[in-house]
Amino acid sequence: MTATHAFWLAGRQATGETTFDVTSPWDGRTVGRVSVPTQDQVEEAVAAAYAVRDEFAATPAHVRAAALDHVSRRLAERTEEIARLISAENGKPVKWARGEVGRAVSVFRFAAEEARRFNGGEAQRLDTDLGGQGRLAFTRRFPKGVVLGIAPFNFPLNLCAHKIAPAIAAGVPIILKPAPATPLSGLIIGELLAEETGAGAALPAGSWSILPVANDRMPALVQDERLPVISFTGSEKVGYAIMDSVPRKHCTLELGGNGAAVVLADYASDEDLDRAATRIATFSNYQGGQSCISVQRVIADASVYERLLPRIVAAVEAQVTGDPSDGATDVGPLVSEDAAKRVEAWVDEAVGAGAALLTGGKRDGASYAPTVLTDVPADVTLSCEEAFGPVLTVTRVTGEAEAFAAVNDSKYGLQAGVFTHDLQTAFRAHRALEVGGVVIGDVPSYRADQMPYGGVKQSGVGREGVRFAMDDYTYERVMVLTGLQL
Repeated sequence: MTATHAFWLAGRQATGETTFDVTSPWDGRTVGRVSVPTQDQVEEAVAAAYAVRDEFAATPAHVRAAALDHVSRRLAERTEEIARLISAENGKPVKWARGEVGRAVSVFRFAAEEARRFNGGEAQRLDTDLGGQGRLAFTRRFPKGVVLGIAPFNFPLNLCAHKIAPAIAAGVPIILKPAPATPLSGLIIGELLAEETGAGAALPAGSWSILPVANDRMPALVQDERLPVISFTGSEKVGYAIMDSVPRKHCTLELGGNGAAVVLADYASDEDLDRAATRIATFSNYQGGQSCISVQRVIADASVYERLLPRIVAAVEAQVTGDPSDGATDVGPLVSEDAAKRVEAWVDEAVGAGAALLTGGKRDGASYAPTVLTDVPADVTLSCEEAFGPVLTVTRVTGEAEAFAAVNDSKYGLQAGVFTHDLQTAFRAHRALEVGGVVIGDVPSYRADQMPYGGVKQSGVGREGVRFAMDDYTYERVMVLTGLQL
C-alpha cells in the first residue's frame, strides 16, 4: 500500500482533502502519494507566516542556528535513504543523489553559521563633514517580509534547502512550494525541522510551511500582498512572467542557461585534453543534463579541436546509462517522457538543418542517449535555447577573442568554464564573459553552495548562496546616533 505523505502547515503536519501520486520517470511506479492543501489551509499558512514576522525576526540567533544544525546532522545521518528517495522520484542516478544530499548538509550547516554572525551591524562615522560632527550611523538588516520560495524538480532537496535555510537563518518566515513532480524530498526538510528531538520545535509556529500545491495555484500566492519576496528557481518563461505580474515585489530569479566550456590553445597536452574531455562528458550528462549549468556548448580553439573532438565523443560514449538506482549508472532518464520528446525534437531539427550527429540521438521512453553534435546552425532551437537534456554541441573557433564572443552570443549568461593555464587569460575571461560565474580550468558546472550563484541577461536576477540569499530576503536600516564624542 502506497504511503500518503502529509505536508507542513505552520510547522505542523497536516493533510488535505485530495492527494496526488508521485511516479518514477524510470519505470513509472508510484513512489509516494502526497496530500494536497486545501485553499483554506494555504490561507492559514500564509496568515500564520504574516502574523509571526516580528516574533521570528526577534528569535535569538542560537535558536535559529540550532534548528539548522539539527537538519544538517539529520540529513547526513539519513543520506542513503534520502538519496534513494531523490533517485526514485526524480530519476537521478543514486550516485548523484548522494552528492545532492551532501550539498544540502552543507547548505544547512552554512546557514547555521551565518545565523550566528548575521546582522551584527556596521558602524560608520559621519563626522567626515562638518554637519555630521558628533554623529554615528549604525546599520543592520531587517526582513523585507514573508518569502514565497518556489523550487524546481532537478535538485528536489538541495534547491528547497537553498530557499528555506537562508530564510530561517535570517529570521524571515517562508512558504515553500516544492515542484509537483518531486515534492517528497522537500517534505523531508519539514520532517527534520519538526522532529521533537531537534531544535526546530523551538522556532515560532508559522515561521515555515511546505505546501505541495499544483502549479496552477501558484499565481494566487504570487499575487498575495502578504508575500512581498519571491525566490524562484525554474524556467525563464515562468520566472519572468512572475516578475512582470508583480513589478513592486522583490524577485530573485535563478533561471536557465546554456553553459559553455571553452578550451583554449594553451590547454593542449594529451593530459590536458583527456581531462577536459572527461569533465565535459561527465557534466554535459550528469542529472541527465537537467542542470542549469550543465555543459551544453563546447567552444574549442582550432589548434586543439581535432584532437579534442574524438576524446569528447569517446568520453560521452563511456557514460553508463540505465537504472538510476544502480550505483554504476551515470545517466538516468529525464524527468518525464515529454521532456525527452522535446530534446529529441530539438536534436532532429538540428540534424535536419545540417548538423552532424556524432553519437547518441536516440530516445527510449523518458531516457535520451548522451548526444554530441557539430556544425549546428546558429538559428536552430538547440543553439538558441536551454537543452536541459544530455546534449552537447562542439564548435571550432580561432583565438581567445572569437571564443569569448561565441560564449557571449547567447541570450543566457549563467556560468562559463574556461580551460586555460594562463592567469592573464583567466582575468581577461572574468572581465569579458557576460555571465554570473567564470570557472577557470574546469567546466561551468561547478557550484559551491556558499558562493554567490546566479546569472545575467535571461538567466535571471539576484543571487543565491546562503549569505547572498539572506541579503536578498532583508534590507538595510540605518540608525543615526547624535551627540556622541567620537
